[in-house]
Amino acid sequence: MTAAVDREVAAGSQLSTPSRGLVVAAIASLGAGAIHAAAVGAHAEHPAAARVFVAVAAAQIGWGAIALARPRRSIAIVGAAINLVLFAGWVLAKSKGLSFIDGLNVVEPAQFADSLAAGLALLSALTAGWVALGRPERRSRPLLVAATLVVLTAISIPGMVEAGNHVHDEGQAVVVNADGQATLVPATAAVPTKPYDPSLPIDLSGVAGVTPQQQARAENLVADNVLRLPQWADPATAEAAGYHSIGDGFTGFEHYINWSYLNDNHVLDPDHPESIVYSVRGGKRTLVSAMYMLPPGSTLDTVPDIGGALTQWHIHNNLCFTGGSAPQVVGLTNSAGKCDSPTIALQPVPMIHVWIVPTACGPFSALEGVGAGQVKPGETQACDHVHGTTGGL
Repeated sequence: MTAAVDREVAAGSQLSTPSRGLVVAAIASLGAGAIHAAAVGAHAEHPAAARVFVAVAAAQIGWGAIALARPRRSIAIVGAAINLVLFAGWVLAKSKGLSFIDGLNVVEPAQFADSLAAGLALLSALTAGWVALGRPERRSRPLLVAATLVVLTAISIPGMVEAGNHVHDEGQAVVVNADGQATLVPATAAVPTKPYDPSLPIDLSGVAGVTPQQQARAENLVADNVLRLPQWADPATAEAAGYHSIGDGFTGFEHYINWSYLNDNHVLDPDHPESIVYSVRGGKRTLVSAMYMLPPGSTLDTVPDIGGALTQWHIHNNLCFTGGSAPQVVGLTNSAGKCDSPTIALQPVPMIHVWIVPTACGPFSALEGVGAGQVKPGETQACDHVHGTTGGL
């Protein structure tokens, strides 16, 4: 059987079913294309870049579908070429920038979504190339196709979510206004930056519309956390105090929540934070932030004013959890906004991060991508570049 399939592939004739390598290549290409499609809206402010993402998504998705429907050696050659070129383009964009495409002409650091799409494209190119070279192949089986689809879909979905939330601000800066909304302005028009560094005297001045009282409250909250939050640096200490991981370490940050603290009398208290956030790098958990959560029944319309435009609260209304006394995140709501049984949705409550390490979007920034959450209707997720730190989390 293997020799026969090999001869068919080498001859360029169509197989009754695609080979195993072609199945992997096709589904990887579909995943990469889906991530690029999700990123189109995030690049809408640059029409040229948006058109490139549309074309790339169409090429990868279109080739993946054709490869599954008409498995030929000639199709494998085309797929290997397409995805190898796109992977090379990603490397060039991240190292030098694509000067001929407005919106992609400035080098940006590699992020989770684009790195995942590039990895899938490389996987597709290599496996399609293996088939194109006429290497020994075996025919795929329906179970293999299904398993490959499930695995690569599970890998691709977080990348699609983050790609859709990506903020592309080449040559521009985001300034948060007094109403809590963010305004995109030319970088030259942005106020001078005063990067947030917890090791220095904390200065959160420079944001328009923030009163001296709001600035002082925000600075005091940060200072309080810098001094007292490190008592939770060891996750074992947190666990002994009743904190439980919600299992979201795959995002790069892991939240430990003490569910009993949601209804206590402590608000914005680093001795009793509702959630502690650890950066998960290299198998090590490093304390980086508290995430304060208001009691059930609170809404984004009733949050306390800490720092005016400096502080923006958010909720998570699209997460699905396991049941029990220590719920864990297991997925996102479906197209109807519901959690598939047996998972459940928890009542969303307002929450806010207070970072004790330098961050790219300031000391109160929300996470990006799949962990970003949702802000009050009419607002834009704020990124405080005035106090952001290049190279921060």
